[in-house]
Amino acid sequence: MEKALIAMSGGVDSSLAAKFMKDAGFDCIGCTMKLYNNEDIGLSRGHTCCSLDDVEDARSVAYKIGMPYYVFNFTEDFHDCVIAKFVSSYEHGLTPNPCIDCNRYMKFDKLYDRAMVFGCEYVVTGHYARIEEKDGEYFLKKALDDTKDQSYVLYSMTQEQLKHTMFPLGGMRKSEVRRLADECGFINAKKPDSQDICFVPDGDYGAFLERYTGKKYTPGNFIDTNGNVLGTHEGTVRYTIGQRKGLGIAFGKPMYVKHIDVENNTVTLAEDSELFEDTLKASEFNWISGRTPEKEFRCSAKIRYRQKEQPATVTPLEDGTVKIVFDEPQRAITPGQAVVLYDGDTVLGGGRIL
Repeated sequence: MEKALIAMSGGVDSSLAAKFMKDAGFDCIGCTMKLYNNEDIGLSRGHTCCSLDDVEDARSVAYKIGMPYYVFNFTEDFHDCVIAKFVSSYEHGLTPNPCIDCNRYMKFDKLYDRAMVFGCEYVVTGHYARIEEKDGEYFLKKALDDTKDQSYVLYSMTQEQLKHTMFPLGGMRKSEVRRLADECGFINAKKPDSQDICFVPDGDYGAFLERYTGKKYTPGNFIDTNGNVLGTHEGTVRYTIGQRKGLGIAFGKPMYVKHIDVENNTVTLAEDSELFEDTLKASEFNWISGRTPEKEFRCSAKIRYRQKEQPATVTPLEDGTVKIVFDEPQRAITPGQAVVLYDGDTVLGGGRIL
């Protein structure tokens, strides 16, 4: 009997994924990754963090299914691979995506290694994506439910990881998942989906950074594209490209963040029409096939999670970076975020926008 390690977040998706694997005859082990302590993210030790409820929900489902369940302490790894990178990115004027880093370094690296220790052939998660194999090559594909598709945050997966990973929900719709979980009597069948970054539960990234680092970030100037001073900002870490809300100053017309200059401590503002560009470069690129294309090619690409892919021309460069030129200019291309390439519903790869 093949063994599978089920990553259980405490939510309905991973719970039903576990049930499917158990019903399919796999020898299943459930687990939840403990990723941080309350004091790590600026909460008091006595604060009842939602993650404690998540563990109990996951444990309840594992017990109901009839499989062993463990909590793995990955707090040090999560700090080094995700939180520290999150902080550094904002301090360098970038906008990170910690969910991508969590998948890359935690679920399909640290947890993958733990699965091998347990003698498991597969790591199983509740992601909405699909994996297909043809002639020994593995393909990462979009989920059937395009409103829940999570292939964008999985672009860093390798052939070896895809070979030993299962996404049982990739061919399902969320409404069906909730209905089946309810029929199974799972305690979390109606549990709302998490929306915020797990270690920033209130969504205030600037306040988190100050709590976490102990720093008070220095105010500086809002300027226009000609360098004229428009007002005072509260520290560059509090802003991201395309942002309008929370600027704390009225201009008589809508103004948006166009550029962040950490060295000079300025934030450039512009009208919406000035936020559009058709070209970007990306680094740290991962090609799902394991092979870098030898020449320029056409595909579609998207620069944020909820965006629809857009037609583009892609050119791999000699220094390992990738140049992407869109047919139509894109709004608010944001350094630090991910650009992900698609051929239809197949993920070709992705990288970090420079």
